[in-house]
Amino acid sequence: MSGPAFRFGAERIDPMPHAGPDPRFTESLVNSVAAVLVGYGYPRFAALEDWTGLESALAAFLYEHEEK
Repeated sequence: MSGPAFRFGAERIDPMPHAGPDPRFTESLVNSVAAVLVGYGYPRFAALEDWTGLESALAAFLYEHEEK
């Protein structure tokens, strides 16, 4: 893999600033991440709380908190 994110000593660029809705952050993205986790042996997401928890965890990982 190439690019600045994978070079040794590259400055970390995440979490990204949260500047409003991100069209890349979709239900499909959350479903894809859930599918990868299931593929690694984690239990399937069944309850609504599971999905909202995953979505919140992804948002916290990807974006800075707005109060910063």
